[in-house]
Amino acid sequence: MAIETQWVLDDAHLAHLCAEWRELTYVAVDTEFMRVDTFYPIAALLQVGDGRCAYLIDPLRISDWSAFAGLLDNPSVVKVLHACSEDLEVLWRLTGSLPKPLFDTQLAAGYLNIGFSMGYSRLVQSVLDIELPKGETRSDWLQRPLSEMQVRYAAEDAQHLAELYEALLPKLSEEKQAWVLEDGDELVANLQREIDPDEAYREVKQAWRLKPRQLAVLRVLTAWRERQARARNQPRNRVLREHSLWPLARSQPADLVSLARIDDMHPRTVRQDGETLLELIRTAAATPEQDWPEALPEPLPLDASGLLKKLRAVGQQKAQVMDIAPELMLRKKVLEALLKSGYPDGPYALPDSLRGWRRERMGQALLDVLEDES
Repeated sequence: MAIETQWVLDDAHLAHLCAEWRELTYVAVDTEFMRVDTFYPIAALLQVGDGRCAYLIDPLRISDWSAFAGLLDNPSVVKVLHACSEDLEVLWRLTGSLPKPLFDTQLAAGYLNIGFSMGYSRLVQSVLDIELPKGETRSDWLQRPLSEMQVRYAAEDAQHLAELYEALLPKLSEEKQAWVLEDGDELVANLQREIDPDEAYREVKQAWRLKPRQLAVLRVLTAWRERQARARNQPRNRVLREHSLWPLARSQPADLVSLARIDDMHPRTVRQDGETLLELIRTAAATPEQDWPEALPEPLPLDASGLLKKLRAVGQQKAQVMDIAPELMLRKKVLEALLKSGYPDGPYALPDSLRGWRRERMGQALLDVLEDES
């Protein structure tokens, strides 16, 4: 059956529809975008589904997003998305707003123990018994006009996302519905916590092996890379490759020949930014000792793996009782942060990253495991 489809090609039409959508209990939202050689995604199409019609909003024709931003902010309308981390980036960049409350159908599937991290097509097949067309996800969404297959693909996404929500919602208990929305709030909050360029060095692999004076260099290089990627609208690795950061901070080359020999150093980077990088390294290397970063904590030793496994078992046991995908329960980073708070002899403290229902349901059980092992 053909899906009713409506194009939205001007500000007035969008504002009119947003006024109608604000009266609904939910809207399904999807995006198509391009992100090949850019830091920021380029919005190419927005799709909205209300269960009856698929609306295709052309961002190349819209200049006023205020009405749509108001819809995203409206607390009485649930915004339904699927595996939405990149969609959130698109919406934030385009409208300056993010969807709240947010219902992610991929998370909902996990809370129903249908599967974890399920792709959209597979979830639609599993829940609605509909096989979606393939092959359009990587096509050129900025071309105009869009092909007939692209339009069909985009419309089906919006329509079936609405149908997914209507099928999944009644299967979730009120408690689990609240948890899906709680996790949606967390996704939104995470995106709003933009990376601080001056703290980016903490995420570099092997950074813990560097001495504080070397970390001062790494901190400057990663901050420069982050700021340049944003200013140039280029991927971070296009500005300076990830695998070059650590050896740069460790060996601190003093000339272009030495710089070019650094692991994974792209010749283009040496040509375009070589002198800048050398100056950054010279300046950072002269940082006074009192301004050096503190040494980063070492990773947990191998003999902590058994304890990590016991902590993970707490989540797995709870997942079985609650009929939730076990991967949703306790993230590895949370458990590692818990262990690092007191390993090897304690006392341990629950990390701030263990929040909400997970902290309430599993926090004390995790501490009990650690107390028994101490």
